[in-house]
Amino acid sequence: MIQANVDVGRVIDERKLGVFHVMLVVLAFLVMTIDGFDIGAAAFAAPALLKEFGVGREALGPLFSAGLFAGLFGPPVFGYLSDRFGRKPIIVLGAIFFGTFTLASIFATSFSQLIWLRFIAGIGISGMLPIVVALVNEFAPRRVRATMVVICFCGVTLGGGLPGVVSAAYMAEYGWRILFWIGGLLPIVLGLLSWVAMPESLKFLALKPHRRPELVRVLHRVAPEIEIGPETRIEFHGEMNRPRFSMPALFEGRLAVLTPLFWISSFCSLLVFYFVNQWTPTLLQSSGFSNGQAALATSLFQFGGTIGGLVIMRPLDRWGFIPVPVLFGLGAPVLVAIALAGSQVTLVMGLMFLAGFCLLGLQFGNIACETMCYPTYIRSWGVGAAFAAGRVGSAVGPLVGGMLLSMHFSPAAFFIAAAIPLVLGCIVGLIIVPRYLKQVGALQSAGDAARAAAAH
Repeated sequence: MIQANVDVGRVIDERKLGVFHVMLVVLAFLVMTIDGFDIGAAAFAAPALLKEFGVGREALGPLFSAGLFAGLFGPPVFGYLSDRFGRKPIIVLGAIFFGTFTLASIFATSFSQLIWLRFIAGIGISGMLPIVVALVNEFAPRRVRATMVVICFCGVTLGGGLPGVVSAAYMAEYGWRILFWIGGLLPIVLGLLSWVAMPESLKFLALKPHRRPELVRVLHRVAPEIEIGPETRIEFHGEMNRPRFSMPALFEGRLAVLTPLFWISSFCSLLVFYFVNQWTPTLLQSSGFSNGQAALATSLFQFGGTIGGLVIMRPLDRWGFIPVPVLFGLGAPVLVAIALAGSQVTLVMGLMFLAGFCLLGLQFGNIACETMCYPTYIRSWGVGAAFAAGRVGSAVGPLVGGMLLSMHFSPAAFFIAAAIPLVLGCIVGLIIVPRYLKQVGALQSAGDAARAAAAH
């Protein structure tokens, strides 16, 4: 029987998880994996790059930060385009753009060229990620939104650990370029696959009347049992929404406080994460660890983050932002403990795993909760702006590490310094908690009220 009215928000929220959701999460997971691989590749290629280009260790700071600093530009620009033109085409564009310039890094003839190519490639990857997060959020039933987002983002940590495996197996024979061959070809292939298999957001399409045919096609993929005719009204009452993108809306109502607080939280978490992630191989080797041990510690840091994300996802759906300040608070003493552990290999390995659990777990919480606070018409830009703030932190972290190295800080002092921003993050997280709960509750109440009014 042909439906007279179809509410896209209700269709999404009432669906059971099935093959469609699995396909979407797998695609998003793979996109996140290439981001983690790219970031980790620079750290593992670093010793060989220093030797080939004849530069000192202090030059690694700009190299590590180049692709991350690009995150200041990629997320807002790509997020704006996504809120104007759709999630799918911008995801595909970002993947191919990133892959092309990563491959170009293989042919760099100087260290400065390599830094610039890393920066340009970083615009694509950093711009693509928040859109993937927004897309997953917009297809996820309300009861498991944080869970689906976190599962996708676990790809970052898996990808971050893979360069250690690749470097151990192939760098001795093929050199540092093998990391960038893999890191460049994979996103291009994934971008082409996404063009074929990835759906456009139902919620986004529901706000664009001129794209009704595409909306009907995607709706049939999600809910094939629903019969839609030419007269069927397809609406979206699940959130407070407007038909057009509005940049000032990012700071309306509670968002006037929440948006900058999310920026600070993301900045602190990624500053510390990339400070630790990028410098750990170099720092541990300076402390007497072998190259293999340093690589293993970095991989454990990444894999610990994967476990942290899996542990935190259901509490996020149940309690909102509360787990984030908890992990901020736990992360600081863990980093101090690494500083005090010295050259005790087993202890350091365990503490690196715990550090990843805390630092990446809380960042997963940041991202999952940010997607909940913004309505569809500004979600990509809102999440993208928070990504940008985080990427500023991720770029600053390695640079601060280079500065501390030039000041002859010991490896222990590095880790103690890294704990300081976590204290600020914990304070900010505690301020966010009640405001987050009120904002999400208001969005849901307004959406439910609009849905009830439409039913009458």
